[in-house]
Amino acid sequence: MNTILSIDGGGIKGIIPGMVLVEMERRLKERTGNPEAYIAEYFDFFAGTSTGGILTCLLLCPSTSDPKKPRFSAKEALDLYIDNGTKIFSSKGIKRFFANIGWTTEKYDAKILEKILLDYFDDVKLSQLIKPCIITAYNIELRKAHFFRQKVAQNRGDSRDFFVRDVCRATSAAPTYFSVAEIHSLAGVRYPLLDGGIFATNPSLSAFVEIKKDPEELIPKDVYILSLGTGASKKAYDSDEIKDTKALFVVPALLDMMMSGATETSHFYMKKIFSFLGIADHYLRLEPANLQSVEENLDAASPKNISKLIALADRMISQQSRVIDLVIDNLIKLKTEEPH
Repeated sequence: MNTILSIDGGGIKGIIPGMVLVEMERRLKERTGNPEAYIAEYFDFFAGTSTGGILTCLLLCPSTSDPKKPRFSAKEALDLYIDNGTKIFSSKGIKRFFANIGWTTEKYDAKILEKILLDYFDDVKLSQLIKPCIITAYNIELRKAHFFRQKVAQNRGDSRDFFVRDVCRATSAAPTYFSVAEIHSLAGVRYPLLDGGIFATNPSLSAFVEIKKDPEELIPKDVYILSLGTGASKKAYDSDEIKDTKALFVVPALLDMMMSGATETSHFYMKKIFSFLGIADHYLRLEPANLQSVEENLDAASPKNISKLIALADRMISQQSRVIDLVIDNLIKLKTEEPH
């Protein structure tokens, strides 16, 4: 196990890594001459938080005709956002207004998202996903991180297995946007969970720790991580304005800064770890350098902003085309070297 795909959280900005995945899959098909090539077949391990968790589950969802093959292409995964983003992030104006200033618990009715997840995943279980993965969430009663693990679900059965639709609902339960996800394992155990972005908006560090539990693998030089972000925020907050505003009204700003900080911290540690190990080039992160051309709120899902996000991602792909080509070449090389 040595190639990891990690996908950040970021709400509707999941369109950005989604576009990268579509382009990668297109190049894989072209380069290998195999029209049935899928992203899921070229990585050994997957990690996702929030919108990245949903994308991960879409990529790994098994086909109804062949449980070892993916059901959805990268394009079909992206289409969840393009076709349904505006519906997911729709609410009556007064509720949204009060949620924006911290007066209510959530802006949006999660039933819309839950219906879409049911349509995509039906009764697929975490244990049935076609590759090992880790999806992040946070248990508000136990006050601890919760990790959905495909391998654990397979090994420990119903007590640690979940419907994938519930995994996606939990990892994307962003505070102030959606209500707490009260889900149950297949054994009936209740879990009250929030978005994993609270501690791991960028889940690459969680993935790295997860696959390197073997004590004999002290220097894991065989690891390659591709981390897909949803854009580096440059939004500034006025310190005087924050200081003079009642605490209730700064909740959205604090949440934004907290999640951005978690993303930057994970990226910083990953760079340092891989540099220390002498394999700095084995960790690669792709995301737009800034989000100035789009509305960057995770619920900014107007048709106009969705078009802007697509354009931003397309521009980044063009600018990083050579880097993406090198990633594809490496994935194909590593795949051909696998023992059969």
